[in-house]
Amino acid sequence: MYRPGKCKTPRRPGIRKASHTEKDPVGVYCRIRPLGADNEECCIEMISNSTIQLHAPDGLKANRNGEFKETQYSFKKVFGINTTQMELFEEVAKPLVEDLIQCKNGLLFTYGVTGSGKTFTMTGSPGEGGLLPRSLDMLFNSIGPFQAKRFVFKPDDKNGIDIQNDVDALLERQKRDTQPLVPKTPSSRQKADPEFADMISPQEACKAENVDEDCCYSILVSYVEVYNNYIYDLLEDAPFDPIRPKWLGIGTPVKNTDFVAPQSRILREDQNHNMYVAGCTEVEVKSTEEAFEVFWKGQKKRRIANTQLNRESSRSHSVFTLKLVQAPLDADGDNVLQDKNQVNVSQLCLVDLAGSERTSRTRAEGSRLREAGNINQSLMTLRTCMEVLRENQMCGTNKMVPYRDSKVTHLFKNYFDGEGKVKMIVCVNPKADDYEETMLVMRFAEMTQEVEVARPVDRPICGLAAGRRQRNQAFRDELSHRLDDLGRPYNADDAALLNQLIESFPPMPSCELVDPGDDQTLPRLIEVLEKRHHIRQLMAEQFNKAANMLNSMLQQFDGQLGNKENLIQDQQSKLSERDRVIINQKTELERLEKRSKTLEYKIDILQKTTDMYESDKRSLEQELETRAQKLQQELSERRRMEQHMQGMVTDAKLKWEKECERRVNAKQLEMQNKLWVKDEKLKQLKAIVSESSRGSSSSSSTERPEKPERPSRDRDRKYGQKRSASPSPPPQHINPVHRRSHSAGGEKWVDHKPSSNVDLGTVMQPVIPNAIQVSSPSEKALSKCHKYVLRHQELASDGEISTKLIKGNVFRTRSGGQSVEFTDVETLRQESPTAPSRKRRSGSAEAPHNKEDQENWAPVASTSAALGHQKRRKP
Repeated sequence: MYRPGKCKTPRRPGIRKASHTEKDPVGVYCRIRPLGADNEECCIEMISNSTIQLHAPDGLKANRNGEFKETQYSFKKVFGINTTQMELFEEVAKPLVEDLIQCKNGLLFTYGVTGSGKTFTMTGSPGEGGLLPRSLDMLFNSIGPFQAKRFVFKPDDKNGIDIQNDVDALLERQKRDTQPLVPKTPSSRQKADPEFADMISPQEACKAENVDEDCCYSILVSYVEVYNNYIYDLLEDAPFDPIRPKWLGIGTPVKNTDFVAPQSRILREDQNHNMYVAGCTEVEVKSTEEAFEVFWKGQKKRRIANTQLNRESSRSHSVFTLKLVQAPLDADGDNVLQDKNQVNVSQLCLVDLAGSERTSRTRAEGSRLREAGNINQSLMTLRTCMEVLRENQMCGTNKMVPYRDSKVTHLFKNYFDGEGKVKMIVCVNPKADDYEETMLVMRFAEMTQEVEVARPVDRPICGLAAGRRQRNQAFRDELSHRLDDLGRPYNADDAALLNQLIESFPPMPSCELVDPGDDQTLPRLIEVLEKRHHIRQLMAEQFNKAANMLNSMLQQFDGQLGNKENLIQDQQSKLSERDRVIINQKTELERLEKRSKTLEYKIDILQKTTDMYESDKRSLEQELETRAQKLQQELSERRRMEQHMQGMVTDAKLKWEKECERRVNAKQLEMQNKLWVKDEKLKQLKAIVSESSRGSSSSSSTERPEKPERPSRDRDRKYGQKRSASPSPPPQHINPVHRRSHSAGGEKWVDHKPSSNVDLGTVMQPVIPNAIQVSSPSEKALSKCHKYVLRHQELASDGEISTKLIKGNVFRTRSGGQSVEFTDVETLRQESPTAPSRKRRSGSAEAPHNKEDQENWAPVASTSAALGHQKRRKP
């Protein structure tokens, strides 16, 4: 029987790969930073334009034999300490900008340990612009005249571009201008900021040559950072809602003046399998100053911190993306071609990676330690991806590259798969303290040069004829020139004035002659013509008068004009002097503005440093306060323990003093008993000796000697009074198996023994006959009994467990329940036995023997009445 197979999920189409096999290695460059001080030890030497050599610093053994080992590393090019920013741009970033105009993607990132000059290389400073401002300047110098109007190219929020006509773009601009909450793009017509304008001198400006003039261009910029493996948009403007305020993580509302951190973004893949940051803000810019102003706006939000190695250490990876959109013009060369398939989008990513650092050197704690761990982890993931790529290319394996382990590698996955050129600038600090970290950076750079990236394909060529923009411009210029040659255009008001003048003359009579003898027509015609001639003469005279008057007036005006010209020349000479003064003042003003901007930049840096110091101070104060509280608690605990120990020592001291006094008294009594026995024996011996002497002297005496008389008990009483230092307690009769409690009687008892009580393990326990034992009292048990006893255990001052018997009477209440009235408390203590008892041969020592044995008996219950009198034990 045929069984149909299970339906399988359709496979996702794979990423389109380039058909060609040409590959280019990753371009790795090295830049050496100057030493901070002249007396610092240097561990890097530049041998040639492509090779450097590392020397182990003094006191560091580079190998097991203790010999200094020198290593050399080669790069595509090495830039020494005297290299300018312009030379570095010409060699590294300028080809990437040219490829960007030719619709090819590019990736440029700086790599190195903390404090090696990565941010300076990428951004620069006033007067020494870095790679980023120079790339912007070159791009706008190249495509400036060919830019489209704003919002003609509009992002579709899916990493794509939509085309709008001029009318829709105008409506979009008006809509953006009328919305107050939407962040407006800075206008390029404003005066350039002196700080931005001073980044690049006019002599260092450059432009690309191969620019397609038959296309319209537009530039979109975005700026994000990767912080703790989360992506944040640095250009995001989070508006505050006055009705619903935002809340911080600690549960307090945010004021309108407080800064709220932006929300993290996620990575997505578009329809062309390219990675992009979803929801990222893309700003359309029209000039270098405008683009750098947007960059500086995001730069102020970037996370930096003060560490032991760098005053302004970057705590995140920043990614500044330049997206160039270009579309061809139509056949007339006037408007953009409204075809989305003809739009080409290329982008250049400028990445400033955070520096790797060792926490043993930076002494990072808390959040700084977490940031350093995430930075090192992302850089380690980048290194792992490079190693797997190199192994796949060199060994022919097909291992999976772990791009997804880090947001940085996942974002730039397409570049390593052949979507553009990849270049890396390794920044190194030649001081000896960074030798070990520099060695690791060099090994990574050397390994990265062996990775090859597929060369991107060229863009498709548009089918329209070239030179459309030039022909359209030439046609417009020719049309305006011909209109100028024609002079003033024909005006209809002049014809109406001429007709009015003709109508003012006398009308012409009829000139038709029907009879040769007609003598009236000609005279009338002559009369009319004479009138017209007279009117014409009058008009000519008036015209001549007006002309003469006008000539006189013109001559007068000419004289006045000459005077005015002389006056104007005088004023112009004065004005030129004032212009020179104004120019000098403007020059001085610009210099002061530049200096003010530089000082503001420094003040901003110092303010950030102050804020960091203040935050560190607050954290240290909080830590100090916490430690002070802990110390105070420890001191109070110590005082309490000292008081407790003093109490225990006092109790032990009193106990042992009583014990020693008791033992001394017992020993004295024993010695006195022994002395009394010896005295008795001595007396008996003396009596025997005296009796034998009397028998030898007097043989007639046959009677037995009398028994010596025993000393009186008064002596014993006397010695006993001296021996007893303290009155001894009366002997108690103890049951050898168990003792009987005072609560034993004919009544029925409820014996409440909680389950938490500890078994003492002694045979002498209180036994209550005819009792109901319960672990928790109940109304049923209380209704059957007349008495109630509760066993309660607590720790005495001598460390032994004391048991209390809390007794009471049970009686019925009016409501039908049971109630207990406590009447007595009986305390039971146990004592450790002392030295074993000794038996005496003599019958006279029986009493002390019994007394000593009484001292060493097992634990005995001592009773204390709650009402203040001694209770008698029941038989």
